[in-house]
Amino acid sequence: MKTQGAVVLALALVGCSILSGGTVIAARPAYPPTPVRAVTDTLHGTPVVDPYRWLEDGAAPEVEAWTDAENAFTRSVLDAFPGRAALAASYERLFAVNTMLKARPCGARLFVERKDGLKNQPTIDLLTGDPGGRSTTVIDPNVFSADGTVALDWWYPSHDGALIAYGRSAGGSEQSVLHVLEVATGKLRPEAIAHTQYATVAWDPDGAGFLYTRHPAKGDVPAGEEVFHKRVFHHRLGDDPAQDSLVFGGLPGAPIQEFRILYGSSDQRWTFLNVSTDWAKNDLYARPAGAALDAPWAPIAVGVDGLTHADAIDGRFLLLTNVGAPRYRIAAADPAAPTAWTDVVPEGDGVLESFALVDGRLAVNVRKDVVSHVRIHALDGTFEREIELPSLGTVDQLEGQPDRPEIYFRFSSFAYPSMVQRCDLRTGACVALEERTLPFDPAAYETTQEWATSKDGTRIPMFVVKKRAVVVDGDRPTIVYGYGGFGVSGTPEYRAAIFPWLDEGGVFVNATLRGGGEFGRAWHEAGRLEKKQNVYDDLYACAERLVAAGVTRTPRMAVWGGSNGGLLVGAAITQRPDLWGAAVCEVPLLDMLRYQNFSVARYWVPEYGSAEDPAQFRTLLAYSPYHNVKAGVRYPPTLFTAGAFDSRVDPLHARKMAAMMQARDAGDGPMLLRIEGKAGHGQGKPTRKRIDAAVDVMSFFMGRLGVTPPPAP
Repeated sequence: MKTQGAVVLALALVGCSILSGGTVIAARPAYPPTPVRAVTDTLHGTPVVDPYRWLEDGAAPEVEAWTDAENAFTRSVLDAFPGRAALAASYERLFAVNTMLKARPCGARLFVERKDGLKNQPTIDLLTGDPGGRSTTVIDPNVFSADGTVALDWWYPSHDGALIAYGRSAGGSEQSVLHVLEVATGKLRPEAIAHTQYATVAWDPDGAGFLYTRHPAKGDVPAGEEVFHKRVFHHRLGDDPAQDSLVFGGLPGAPIQEFRILYGSSDQRWTFLNVSTDWAKNDLYARPAGAALDAPWAPIAVGVDGLTHADAIDGRFLLLTNVGAPRYRIAAADPAAPTAWTDVVPEGDGVLESFALVDGRLAVNVRKDVVSHVRIHALDGTFEREIELPSLGTVDQLEGQPDRPEIYFRFSSFAYPSMVQRCDLRTGACVALEERTLPFDPAAYETTQEWATSKDGTRIPMFVVKKRAVVVDGDRPTIVYGYGGFGVSGTPEYRAAIFPWLDEGGVFVNATLRGGGEFGRAWHEAGRLEKKQNVYDDLYACAERLVAAGVTRTPRMAVWGGSNGGLLVGAAITQRPDLWGAAVCEVPLLDMLRYQNFSVARYWVPEYGSAEDPAQFRTLLAYSPYHNVKAGVRYPPTLFTAGAFDSRVDPLHARKMAAMMQARDAGDGPMLLRIEGKAGHGQGKPTRKRIDAAVDVMSFFMGRLGVTPPPAP
């Protein structure tokens, strides 16, 4: 009777009842009340009704009270899942795995960013000796706050590693304040420069100052524009930041959302400035490092159609560019004539992701069929050899120094938590910088790459991950994860959250959708602006292929994504509700007619378009999830999540969509909203919050798709 009572309670929380004999009768969940206050906009002659415009103001007391009620309802549902304690115990072990995120050599010093066990935040450590040798923590964000919610946003060491400029912010807001640390003494210098969110830093050759990017303060520009107008300043150590010199504020007529990125060359002789308003192209300038503050910036790639990144060695520029090469090439240019390029490593059958100058050579990160390869070339482009990697996986954070033989890179795969490899180009030896013990056997899991055919005939790859012993039988509970945007590649990556799912016989699928950069520029272009629907069609093709291949069936298949991937989920549940048994939609964009009006979202207009343009309005209206929820349709149970302090995607999207789905869904639900306090878009989220979120997401998936709860710890 005690067990039956628990079941009755759990069902009652979602508005179900049990008749005599145990028959379950589905009923509408007892959601918190949500008033409808319709606002009608007429856009390009089309009336558009917004029933929940009032939920956009997250600071309004009534919205805060409504959010509290929604969170309480969500807790009542998620907390009823009987496997939560086992999931929490499993995640304690999985998230405790030591991971390295990057290594950065600076002269004789080697800094690493690493997360140790269950510490809330990664630290910056100074590594000495051989791999596995002594390390000293130089920046420990875990002491920034008691609850771990103050994070390290970014960090830039000086050329010799004597100083580190870094940004810190609270609550996932990414509203960085720049500080400068003296590595030898561990003391902070007096600098505290605000408004440095998403900042980049290029140190002067003498280490006495740096160029950096900064946003304006409130009152300096029209209200609401503070997140734009990114400018380049020069700071000399010890000076008052208020007196810092403006070095680059944009060319006359430059749009306010022009994004500017600074970086120095490996030979320390040049500073590069990347300027862009479009995710598919940029302008690139250079000037000598340490030049006078009013020195001109020489154009390298200005007004060209594509993306270009630069470095310098032996008196010439080396350029990684997709101008005239959709899968990228490496070209050389004379600084005296920087717009005349000669190919060094031409475009090939894989995408050239990045390169580093190491020991007078080029180390090139190449992605072929969504899998990474590291290849070594002479400076004239001659191929020498390929570095052996631990398994099929993903490489990034390629680092080295032109006069030293060590190359460093981060490696990760579905069953390999992030590690940094060090390879000596002279001896050929490659080792992980840190040994760690895993709470699972990677050999117990297998990854295969499968292909689906999208609506227009394009072949779409996907990675299918499961336990090796699991036999697909047409009924495997399956989660399909995707992103599909901004040229971001959906490559094999470790996800601690999926292991309890795999251990209970589930399948995890990483769908490689158009809009990403997996196959170069053409792949990205095929999934943005008026071609955005291709991304969604690619997802549906993957799901249908999994059913046709006998992996799963639609009631046992879920869709999962965050940010732009949250938009993907929103489209998936409104366009093809028949495909999914459940959905998790994290930190999403969902109102695509108004998204550009909030936070930094105007930066994304080149990717999505804007309802301010008549043609783009029609495209956006056709797939905007918030505007395509229809009454009387049975939608899959969905968990919407957001961070209260998200400075990228405003949580208004999740609030409005949850209200709309709760009002119009004709199914059994539930439609849940989880708004997390002291959290943002995900960057800097402490380990404890990551564990709590993973428990909630996996409880929802398991409960909705009928997965047996894991045994009690």
